[in-house]
Amino acid sequence: MSKLTFDCFTKKIFIKAPLEKLYWCWGTSAGITSWFLSNADYISASGEKRTVDEKIQAGDTYTWKWHNWDGTETGKVLKANGVDFLEISFADSNVSVTLENHDKAVLVTLKQFDIPTDDESKLNIHHGCSNGWTFWLANLKAYLEHGILLNETEFDLRNIPLSGFEFVNM
Repeated sequence: MSKLTFDCFTKKIFIKAPLEKLYWCWGTSAGITSWFLSNADYISASGEKRTVDEKIQAGDTYTWKWHNWDGTETGKVLKANGVDFLEISFADSNVSVTLENHDKAVLVTLKQFDIPTDDESKLNIHHGCSNGWTFWLANLKAYLEHGILLNETEFDLRNIPLSGFEFVNM
């Protein structure tokens, strides 16, 4: 990406944790619910529900639920190599996560791309997801490096207008 556009964005963060643990955090139901979601179900291409520690695979479908949001996100696992890369459909676009070992940490690179460029998508997907992923990547770092979660689970934010745009720890 040579310039900023509304059809994609990239977020990066170094996290001091084993690459295998980071992939578990992204590529299993147990992992992704440990720091990000309240529930995640993955269904294989053959229709079988994956166990909580089973790695996702290309062709799987998913249903995600968050804390403090009544909606669900459904999508498809487009690519998953079981080691350091996965790609999913997400919010009328696609998201990839790449993990790269570095000297003392793993570089996590999240790209959201193929975002529609109508005004509603610019606001809700580009702006909303870009802000959201910034927080969630920081939450993942806090969880793996310090054993704490920063997301709000004690207070119910669902009935507060614009909570998803105003609370930094949604």
